[in-house]
Amino acid sequence: MNLDFITWNDLMILIGEAAVIVVFGALLTAFILVIISLYSIRKGRLYFPTLIRSGLVFFEGLMKAFFRLLGLEEREMLSFFIKLHNTMNTAEFERIPVSERAVFMPQCLRSSKCPAHLTPEGLKCRNCGQCTVGGARTILEKMGYRIFIVPGSSFIKRMVKKYRPKAIIGVGCLSEVKEGIDMADKMGLVAMGVVTMKEGCVETLVNWADIYEVAVLGVDPRLLPEDLHIFTH
Repeated sequence: MNLDFITWNDLMILIGEAAVIVVFGALLTAFILVIISLYSIRKGRLYFPTLIRSGLVFFEGLMKAFFRLLGLEEREMLSFFIKLHNTMNTAEFERIPVSERAVFMPQCLRSSKCPAHLTPEGLKCRNCGQCTVGGARTILEKMGYRIFIVPGSSFIKRMVKKYRPKAIIGVGCLSEVKEGIDMADKMGLVAMGVVTMKEGCVETLVNWADIYEVAVLGVDPRLLPEDLHIFTH
């Protein structure tokens, strides 16, 4: 009996020590990844993106806590996560034909006087000229993209299930793009995020050049619409 007690006691000590090592290792790894991330943010260039993204899978909560502890603002943190995700997805996005891609825009980009009505597939733009959405939609459709102007994530899920795109470009504010990217990952989609220049619920703004920069990835330049440059300035 005494031998059994000693063996059990030693086992509990061993498990406790292992747990401490694991916790310390996780904290140290997350901290190192945060330092690399902060250095990347300050330099405006991603260092070891594969390592950072892998770390986020296991240590996202810890890394966010360290970011806040070190004074990184929420907007900077979200911007970095989106940039990291886009960088890691670029090569795979380029390999997917435009015919299997879709663009999801938020309805807040439209004019407050927009005559379009909500349908089961989102807003159907009338190209009335009261905002820049109509012209951009036309250009993207000429490239072969399927365009959706949606009020929320439920529409995105519905359209993805219906049309089965393999890659999407999601446009929205920082939090919306980050949530959309996470949702796309769970659905097995290759997602690229573009953040709006102005946030809000009405007449927000986006730099269309940022969207086109992503949209043309992997597309033969000879197949691009001739009037594309008009809408990038």
